[in-house]
Amino acid sequence: MEDLFKRIWENLIHRTEGPMHFRFVLQPAVSLFFAIRAAMRDTKNNTVPYFWRFMISKGQRAEIAKEAWKDVGKVFIFGMVLDIIYQIIVVNIEKTKERFYPLESIIVAFALAILPYIIFRGAVNRVLRKIKAKEN
Repeated sequence: MEDLFKRIWENLIHRTEGPMHFRFVLQPAVSLFFAIRAAMRDTKNNTVPYFWRFMISKGQRAEIAKEAWKDVGKVFIFGMVLDIIYQIIVVNIEKTKERFYPLESIIVAFALAILPYIIFRGAVNRVLRKIKAKEN
């Protein structure tokens, strides 16, 4: 099991350089765009910040998750596709000894799309609430 985590970590580090490394900037930037847009909507509708709302709303979690998926689902899927293309390039074109690992594509897409969205949406929401409170 330790070897599995070590391999995943090493493969993730290798993805930050070489072919298609631009996605480590592009995907979080797109997530930031959607998070800002969603935080502005939250502030306008006077709703609780996203992650907090998700944690305290037991009966509405599915609806809250769908709301986020509408914003960031395309970025997540795009991230998975980019990582699969990256792995195809590294494995087949560059003829490395690496193998294709689909689970790593999910991990990379989650780390580059979903996590920044959650972090940025909450942070931007709080900033916008403070600005709105100062205006009133």
